[in-house]
Amino acid sequence: MEHLDRFDDSDRAWVTAAIATVEADANRSADTHLLSFPLPREWGVDLYLKDESVHPTGSLKHRLARSLFLYGLCNGWIGPNTAIVEASSGSTAVSEAYFARMLGVQFIAVMPAATSPEKIALIEFQGGKCHLVDDPATVVVEARWLAEDLGGHFMDQFTYAERATDWRGNNNIAESIYAQMSLERHPTPDWIVVGAGTGGTSATIGRYVRYRRLPTRLCVVDPEISAFYPAWASADWSTTADGASRIEGIGRQTVEASFQPSVVDRMIRVPDAASLAAMRAGSAVLGRRVGGSTGTNLWGAFGLIAQMRAAGRAGSVVTLLCDGGERYTDTYYSDEWVADRGMDLAPHLSTIDRFLISGEWTG
Repeated sequence: MEHLDRFDDSDRAWVTAAIATVEADANRSADTHLLSFPLPREWGVDLYLKDESVHPTGSLKHRLARSLFLYGLCNGWIGPNTAIVEASSGSTAVSEAYFARMLGVQFIAVMPAATSPEKIALIEFQGGKCHLVDDPATVVVEARWLAEDLGGHFMDQFTYAERATDWRGNNNIAESIYAQMSLERHPTPDWIVVGAGTGGTSATIGRYVRYRRLPTRLCVVDPEISAFYPAWASADWSTTADGASRIEGIGRQTVEASFQPSVVDRMIRVPDAASLAAMRAGSAVLGRRVGGSTGTNLWGAFGLIAQMRAAGRAGSVVTLLCDGGERYTDTYYSDEWVADRGMDLAPHLSTIDRFLISGEWTG
């Protein structure tokens, strides 16, 4: 890992210019939209989705990648000849490849050999290279070794996600949500619902809510194959999951360092079939395809709204539209793919249909 005391004046000048380049990219990007999800107005509860799919690299991870690059640059870890290495086969790798190309540095994503060709193509389209490993459990270790061998920098999203973003403000996602909610009929959300992959987004939102002394509660939804929920429920942070999450972008086999359980008010475990059912139902309502983790978010949000209605409480709920569904045409939107994995969406689709009509929830 490179440090600034090893850089000469020209390298330091490069770092200064690189930070300006990343900041300029953020400055010319409009903020993401806050979409209203249509529910009967007489329910008194409004649902909103923060649409992170409109970032240049198409997902919520664009924010994380920008923050990780700025964190690495400002800490003196990234110089003009530093190879950037990340353990990711998904959206984080796509976004980090984008910023690496912008700065003219090499980017390598370490990922399981079973990663789909479509995902590899997205990373390579942004200028990144893919390093495949046979055992998915060794991806992080292999990424760390590769960075050391190259004299590069291991981004390590699962460690640094919670500290790379300024949770007090600086246009983080929480500050943006509250600014965009300011003119709504219930401007302060009762709940914000997010999933956890690194844990960085939930940490940022949870800390911001406390810092601003807001009554909003944070709900983290977790797929069925993930360590976060059982660890949170038992307060045993050594808990592991048996296998990898099938909902890309969220869920982990271990509790990652960036996950901050003390800022989470509630967790909900969501069956994978329910996530995909909510993804499809939400896409039909919105008139556009969304990804699987957005379905997980919607399932949690629907349940919370039904509870608010049952208690006679008006208010608002905000969740995230994490990425678009075009990345999942051959997986989550394929009936054959879903059936091959033994998932039956029908009961969950019925639950959602009933909720959208009556506001009642049996999930």
